[in-house]
Amino acid sequence: MTKYFHVFLISILFISSLNAQNLNDTIFNKIKVYKLGEVVVSESKSKETVSQQEMQKFNNTDVATSINILPSITLCNVGARNETTVYLRGFDLRSVPVFADGIPVYVPYDGYVDLARFANSDLSKIEISKGYSSILYGANTIGGSINLISSKPTEKIEIFLKTGVLSGKGYNANVNIGSKIGKFYFQGNFSKFYKQYYTLSNDFYTTINETDWKRDNSYRNDNKASLKIGYTPNKTDEYSINYIYQHGKKGNPIYLGNDQTIQVRYWQWPRWDKQSLYFILKTVIAEKNYVKTRLFYDKFINQVKSFDDKTYTTQTSKLAFTSNYDDYSYGGNIELGTEAFNNNILKFATHYKNDMHSENNEGEPARYVSDNTFSFGIEDEYLPFNKLKLIPGISYNMRNSLITDDYNSKTKEITKLPENRNYATNAQIAMYYKLSNNVNLSLTTANKTRFATMKDRYSYKMGRAIPNPDLKAESAMNYEVASHIKIIEKITFEPAIFYSQLNNTIQMVDNVQPGISQQQNTGKAEFYGADFTFGYKVLKNLMINANYTYIQRNNVYNPDIKFTDVPNHKIFAYIDYFPIKKLEFVLSTEYNSKRFSTSYGTVSPDFMIINSHISYIFAKYFKVETGINNILDKNYYLIEGYPEEGRNVYFSLIFNLNE
Repeated sequence: MTKYFHVFLISILFISSLNAQNLNDTIFNKIKVYKLGEVVVSESKSKETVSQQEMQKFNNTDVATSINILPSITLCNVGARNETTVYLRGFDLRSVPVFADGIPVYVPYDGYVDLARFANSDLSKIEISKGYSSILYGANTIGGSINLISSKPTEKIEIFLKTGVLSGKGYNANVNIGSKIGKFYFQGNFSKFYKQYYTLSNDFYTTINETDWKRDNSYRNDNKASLKIGYTPNKTDEYSINYIYQHGKKGNPIYLGNDQTIQVRYWQWPRWDKQSLYFILKTVIAEKNYVKTRLFYDKFINQVKSFDDKTYTTQTSKLAFTSNYDDYSYGGNIELGTEAFNNNILKFATHYKNDMHSENNEGEPARYVSDNTFSFGIEDEYLPFNKLKLIPGISYNMRNSLITDDYNSKTKEITKLPENRNYATNAQIAMYYKLSNNVNLSLTTANKTRFATMKDRYSYKMGRAIPNPDLKAESAMNYEVASHIKIIEKITFEPAIFYSQLNNTIQMVDNVQPGISQQQNTGKAEFYGADFTFGYKVLKNLMINANYTYIQRNNVYNPDIKFTDVPNHKIFAYIDYFPIKKLEFVLSTEYNSKRFSTSYGTVSPDFMIINSHISYIFAKYFKVETGINNILDKNYYLIEGYPEEGRNVYFSLIFNLNE
């Protein structure tokens, strides 16, 4: 690590010595936020934002890599499924649901979502709430929330075009066209990302299963299209209908590690398709009251093929199969708000979500699992005096099972598992206090819950487990003390200390029957740590930013079972420099300490990578971008046995018309 730190430090000193110019503010940095997609709560350290400008700055093309620049976010690759995910202060995506403009888009069956499939080209920003998240989001936000907020046009004509090439015989392109004429607006977006393979580091030692440095079966092909049509009859009201279509294909690189208990899988995903249709409206009544309504329908079709060997041509062995998912969700929420009471903004929200999961292997009948979820919550912003704001909130959530099909592969019969119902109450309070013009302080306490997913309750884990329909909701007490400090005009410092105590944690218990395990509410755990963000505007044209995260996760119930995929230490830092107004250099680095990849202690070692990005506005409306990721060609792992991409380059051309 030491030599990499020296390279980064020398780069900082060199760039800092260059002449200053003003930071540019061009049409390439003007992104319009779709306000209807926000879940509005007060500013706090618990809520952080990644803007479209920041996504472009680091050439991030999907949601996972976009939010990885934030503290307390850990990027992870679920190697066995080739899914890119994140952890938020130690909580996985089952506990940190993903929303699109406030609409839940996570997969009904297991609560996860592959964030690499979500392109960010039509987003204005991504909002992340940590630990304390608004009651207005609804159920299952035990560890926070992620809200993908789209953009909307504000000019008569807006055109954004981007096309580029990248290592691994890849290319990407996106088109965004929008217009606002009078009281109407519309926006359409299409994006495509294709990569034939990714190249491994030269430090990677080839094996019998990976004979060269082109990672086998690592292709991906993702397409996304979105359409938004809106109407604003006056300054306060707005109505909008939105449609998102995603179609993806991907390979699944095989395991290359030394763990003899892990079985090599030869998997491919011919379909990863998602569609979302939603309607949002907001109406102001008598100036101080509003009604905001969201209605949605979300569909997910998924297919995975398991092959006999690395030729990916035959399916004759016992481990071969073709598995199909055909899921959908529908529902909505109504949010009511009023400022009729002095020094209060009172909000009430009710949510309803119906989930249907269908699955079968080819040659078998489809079986169905269905749930519905209700949530009723109230939240108040109370200002007892100018410098202090209090936000208490409470909600009551209920999850009911509706269909519980169980398939016996020997008799080929479908029977029913027991139905079940679960209730949970959430309560929280936040305090924001302005100590001075340069110092803000926040204290938050949140008792949050997560219902067991369909997979938690009903999965046989490929014959290695028995279902447990009666699993109860997990709960956690989340605490945070945070501050925003402006040390001097050019330096900001944002520290946060957090602690979470988890109860009724769903964990796998071995040998409930000989050789058979079961998910049970037996776990107790604690997550705690701190994160710090530092920003220094060295010159008018030079910014240095860094964040550090420390996370410790302890399994109180069974210390021998390790928590996986989250390092104790993470650092992300970058330099943003404009030698002239239209030319920008970004040099960034990321360090992760070692992490456990399995619950029995397999370790993925620490790593440090350095990336670069250069952009230049060479004519009105035109910009070029290029960069090198993993400059030092580091051979590193997010999960043991699945090496990440070595040194890789990209080049893009951008046209942005915004009149």
